[in-house]
Amino acid sequence: MSLFEFGPYRLEVEERRFSRNGENIRLRGKVFDALTVLVKNSGKLIRKDELLQLVWPGTIVEENNLDSSISQLRKVFGPDHPYIETIPRQGYRFLPEVREVRSGELVAVEASPWKTPSIPKQEISFFTSSDGVRIAYSKAGSGPPLVKAANWLNHLDFEWHSPIWAHWVAELTKHHTLIRYDERGNGLSDWNITDFSFEAWVRDFETLMDTVGIERFPLLGISQGGAVAVKYAALNPERVSHLVLYGSFARGWMLRQSPEEIERRNALMTLVRLGWGKDNPAFRQLWSTLFIPDATPEQLDWFNELQRVTTSPENAVRLMSEASKINVVDYLPRVNCPTIVMHSREDAAVPISEGRMLAARIAGAKFVELPSRNHLVIPPEPAWDVFVKHLSEFLGWDKASSVQEPVLRKSSLR
Repeated sequence: MSLFEFGPYRLEVEERRFSRNGENIRLRGKVFDALTVLVKNSGKLIRKDELLQLVWPGTIVEENNLDSSISQLRKVFGPDHPYIETIPRQGYRFLPEVREVRSGELVAVEASPWKTPSIPKQEISFFTSSDGVRIAYSKAGSGPPLVKAANWLNHLDFEWHSPIWAHWVAELTKHHTLIRYDERGNGLSDWNITDFSFEAWVRDFETLMDTVGIERFPLLGISQGGAVAVKYAALNPERVSHLVLYGSFARGWMLRQSPEEIERRNALMTLVRLGWGKDNPAFRQLWSTLFIPDATPEQLDWFNELQRVTTSPENAVRLMSEASKINVVDYLPRVNCPTIVMHSREDAAVPISEGRMLAARIAGAKFVELPSRNHLVIPPEPAWDVFVKHLSEFLGWDKASSVQEPVLRKSSLR
C-alpha cells in the first residue's frame, strides 16, 4: 500500500483518501492523481508534459486542465503554505519533505471510500414508435413515477450497475418508480433506422408516455434530454407536474458556439466516425475526458466502453449532428410547471451559460450552480450531495405524499 505523510497531511493512494490531522479532504479524481504524482516526486522538477502524461495517460488534453488541478490543490493547502512551486515555462516542484510510510508502520484506520450501491432490479420492455422503430424502456423502484428523458448515449442494461450511473439509479429508485428508455439508434433500441431527427425523439417520448399510461408525473431531462423534456412539458402542461433540468441546453452547439468551437466539434465528429468502434479507446477517451474530466480511472474506462457498446460510429455521428441543431428556445416561456435547473460550474461539454438561459426564460425556475467540472456529477465529489439536497427539496422526498402510488390512466405500467 502506498501511503505518504507530509506536515499534517496523509495521502493513501490505493484508498484514494487524503486527510489533514485525521479529517478527510475530498479531492476530484484528476486533482487527486496530480497530487499523487507530485508527492511521489517530492523535491524534483516535474515538467508539465510529463505531468500531463502521468495524470491523463493515453489522452490528449489541454494544459489548462493541469493548471486548474494545481490551482485547486493550492486552495486546499492555503496561501500560508506554498507547497507547490511553479517553475516558469517548465513545470512544478513539490516542496515539503515527504515520508513514505512502510506497510509495517501502517496504523489501522476505518476506510470509507464510495462503493457502488445496491440497486433494484429493472423490468425492460419494448414499444413501437409511430414510424416502426422498436424502443426499449424500463421501470424500477417503487412509489410515485419519475420519468427520465433519454440523454446522448443510453444503454438500459449496460449502465445499470455502472460506476457512473449506479448512484443516480440508487437515489432515484429509493423515492420513485423510475422510468427510462434507450433513444432510437442506441442501446437496446433499434439501431438500423433512418430518422434521427429531434422531432422523432419527441414523438418517441410521447409514445412512451402513452404506452406506460401515467396521467401526471415529474420529468427529468439530462443534457440533450433536457430539450426533449422542455418541448414535451410546453406542449403537455397537464401531464408534467415538475420539471428537472440538469446539464441541459435549449440550443445545440451549432447555434451557440464560436466558429473556432464549431470547427473543433466537427473535428471531434470526424474522429468519432473513424475511430469509435476500434479496440483502441483513445478516440473515445477524448469524449470521456470532456464529459467527466475528474473521473477515476475506473469511471473513465467504463465510459469509454459505454460509448463502444451503445451505438455504431455512424449512429454516434448522426446523433451528435442532430443534437447540434436543437433549438427549443421558443418553448421555454411556455413551460408553466415548477422547474429547477442544475448545472456544473465548469462543465466543458455544455457551458453553464446555457443552464442560466434555461432558468431565465422559464417563469419561476430555480437555478442551482454545482461546484463541479463534470458534465455528470459523480460521488464522492461534493457536487453530488448538493444535487441530491436540492432535488430532494424540489420533489418533496421528505413529505408523506412522496410515497403515494403513481396515478395511472391505465391499469398498470406495462
